[in-house]
Amino acid sequence: MKKYLIIIYLVGLSVLAQGQIIPSLTNDIAEKLAKMPLSCIGQEFPNKTSHVANSAIDGRLLPSELHPAFYGCLDWHSSVHGHWMLIRLLKTMPQLNNKAEIIAQLNKTFTTENMLAEAAYFTKYYVADGYERTYGWAWLLKLDQELYTWDNPDARKWHLALQPLTQQILKLWKVYLPKQTYPNRSGVHPNTAFGLVFALDWAKTFKDGAFEKMIDEKAKLFYLDNVATPAYLEPDGSDFFSPSLEVADLMRRVLPKDKFVRWLNKFYEARSIKRITDLPVISDISDYQGVHLVGLSFTRAWCMKGIANDLPKNHKLKKVFNDAANKFLVNALPLVFAGNYGGDHWLASFAVYALE
Repeated sequence: MKKYLIIIYLVGLSVLAQGQIIPSLTNDIAEKLAKMPLSCIGQEFPNKTSHVANSAIDGRLLPSELHPAFYGCLDWHSSVHGHWMLIRLLKTMPQLNNKAEIIAQLNKTFTTENMLAEAAYFTKYYVADGYERTYGWAWLLKLDQELYTWDNPDARKWHLALQPLTQQILKLWKVYLPKQTYPNRSGVHPNTAFGLVFALDWAKTFKDGAFEKMIDEKAKLFYLDNVATPAYLEPDGSDFFSPSLEVADLMRRVLPKDKFVRWLNKFYEARSIKRITDLPVISDISDYQGVHLVGLSFTRAWCMKGIANDLPKNHKLKKVFNDAANKFLVNALPLVFAGNYGGDHWLASFAVYALE
């Protein structure tokens, strides 16, 4: 009984009449989650730059010299989606007690000078045009979309400052996507389907028809003929994405609902459904790769919720996916607060996105 009381305290669970536990994002838990990116956005070390140096001098540059806006939280992409999370919480939960601290940090990050330097990075260094492709690119567009869709003077100011970097990422993606011959089906950062999901959401929001068409065509080329996906082999030991669910989450955006249902019926076999609805086994939450499996519960949950929402009422997977998503959230949310910097620098963003 004590275990469940702790879980309820941490994540603010609401209980449905039939006894099913559904996690919810309360102000209290939002403030606790916000502390995670707030504590690391300005923390330069430890740091994983993934930077290819051109010279000895170049190789001695500090992370903050390479990336004046997004140098903290261990790596560039985690800093980007940490900023997204803070903006999302400000936008949807304006009564947060740490609101002033969040705004102060965002004002430091979102300056034109910072973003011009971030954009220049992708043109200054050897192979830098492929830096963070496409995971970091995807989160950058999600960040841009979040600011653009918020009718708020600070958001408008921050969005304007972000534009040099947004336009650079958009340019890189439009050059890269036509020549991408094969999708990346891994369960980690380079996963193609995940990147295309956020890119497509951005393209629809900004009514960029050419980019949307490009994504639509590639999604169908890569995934439309996929049947009996081997999801029974998931996950790999460091996955934070389900390769199969990321594909399904993309295809529900690309196909009309009736065609998506027919596609989905051929995509999954019973043994694969069983596998992806099982809780991931996390043997060592302090391991920087093993903690990825906590993130896997969050990404499975948000994919399953989205897919279930687009399925007809009588579809056999609607309840299966909704129930599994809730199970993943109940299991994973307390773990966000139970690890070390290996999870602290990124998991809060995944928790917020999954809860919404």
